Amino acid sequence: MAAIVGGYAFGWGLIGLALVCLGAFGMPFDEAEHLRNILAVLLYLATFLWAFAARSLVRLSAVRLDGAALMAGLASLLQA
Repeated sequence: MAAIVGGYAFGWGLIGLALVCLGAFGMPFDEAEHLRNILAVLLYLATFLWAFAARSLVRLSAVRLDGAALMAGLASLLQA
């Protein structure tokens, strides 16, 4: 459960932040959307596999959920 939900939350934060940052750098919306989806799939796979290799489930969950919240919050601030 931690692998699926934590990876999804972390990927969601990356999607929001990547779209805002790529748009700010002048990339067209369609290209930015495709690039962020590719990055999100790769990141989700990496965090999903990390969940099975991690020694501490608490540290893993803290890093992923805190990272997701930080990225989503930063995306909201940058968008405004």
